[in-house]
Amino acid sequence: MRNGITLLELLIVLVIAGVLATIALPGITGLHDRLAVDAAARAVAAAHTRARIAALAEHREMLLTLTADSLLLSAVESPIDTIERWRGDGPADHDVSVVGMPRRVSFAPSGVTMGFANATYSLTRGSARKQVIVSRYGRVRVQ
Repeated sequence: MRNGITLLELLIVLVIAGVLATIALPGITGLHDRLAVDAAARAVAAAHTRARIAALAEHREMLLTLTADSLLLSAVESPIDTIERWRGDGPADHDVSVVGMPRRVSFAPSGVTMGFANATYSLTRGSARKQVIVSRYGRVRVQ
């Protein structure tokens, strides 16, 4: 009767575990990229929605400044003065690259964007890609 395992059995188990890890690693990396791009896209879409709702709620012009590093919402007090209302992490904090930024979007007290046509932000990381599409009326769609 044996009480243990041989060195050959241990090596076979380690080789099998190594092969399985090698097969699974690209899938895990792709999943991590997709999750990061999805989180960054949701953050950009939420910033637009937050700015639109804040303009409606406060009955004042709001300015949304989008950069790769940060998302900033400010209330416009005068043409030269703004008050910061909210700041969020930009896509770069998720290691996501973005096309379409930097951008400044003004929201009228009615919630409609001012001086702004449709915009598309393309977010990528690895093979994962998403687009955030914003209409001139402030509607946001992620695809």
